[in-house]
Amino acid sequence: MKIKILLSFICAILAVCPAFCANKIMDSATNTPIGNAKITIPKYNYSTYSDSEGNFDLGNIKSPAILSVEKEGYRPFSLTVNSNNTAGSAPLVVGIEKSDISDIVIESGMVHIGDDNYSTASANAGNFRLKSSGPYFTKDFVLDGTNSYLVIGSILGIDTLMAKTMGQNRIINAYASPPEVYFNGAKIAEIQLNGDNQKIKLPGNLIRPKQKNQITIKAGRNLMQTAYIDYDDIEIANLTILSD
Repeated sequence: MKIKILLSFICAILAVCPAFCANKIMDSATNTPIGNAKITIPKYNYSTYSDSEGNFDLGNIKSPAILSVEKEGYRPFSLTVNSNNTAGSAPLVVGIEKSDISDIVIESGMVHIGDDNYSTASANAGNFRLKSSGPYFTKDFVLDGTNSYLVIGSILGIDTLMAKTMGQNRIINAYASPPEVYFNGAKIAEIQLNGDNQKIKLPGNLIRPKQKNQITIKAGRNLMQTAYIDYDDIEIANLTILSD
C-alpha cells in the first residue's frame, strides 16, 4: 500500500482561496470533512479540535512551528506552518489518511535529541519545547511485513552544511554532521534537511519478520567544535512504520 503524503490544496490553491475560507481537516480519500480531530502546535502550547465541518482555528502564528493532527482511525500527521497559514490569508486544507492494520506508530508526539546546547540561530531553534532525552532516540517494535518504510512526520533543528546552504538556519561559522538513522544496528540513512514527511526505506535483508526490530536516530555533531562533543539539537514529531 503506497503512502500518500497528505497535504492537499496548499499554497497554489490556498493563494486563490477567498478570504472567508477556513482551515479544514479532510479525509484524503473521500474529501469529506473530519470532525473532532485534535490539532496541536506544541511551540505555542496550543490545542484545539475541528468542528463537524472539519473547520479549525489555527491561532496566532508568528514564526514557523510544527502542527500535528490526531484522529482515531487515522494516521498521525504533522507539517510545518507559518504566519501565512491563517484564515483569510492562506488557510490550510489538510488531508489525512485512514490508518491500516499494518501501521506501527513509533512515536505520535515529539522527541528532542541532543544536549540542550544550541544557538538561537540554529534551524528553527525557537520552536524547541522539550528538554533533550539524550543524543539519540531508540524504539523497539515487532514488524510483520518485509516491504516497509520509516516516515518522519516533521523534523527541525538540523544544522548541516546542506541546511545552511538552503537557508534553513542563520549560523555563520559552523555546521553539523547529519542525524543518522539506524535499523537493527545498521546505518540506513542520513537526514540532511529539515522538513515534513520524510520517507526512509527499511532494507528487506535487515527486517526480522515477527520478531523485535529497532529504530535508532542519532543526533549529528557540531563539526567546528573539537574541544568536546557538541550534539546538534533536533526535534522530531510523528514516527511511523508503514508497509506496502
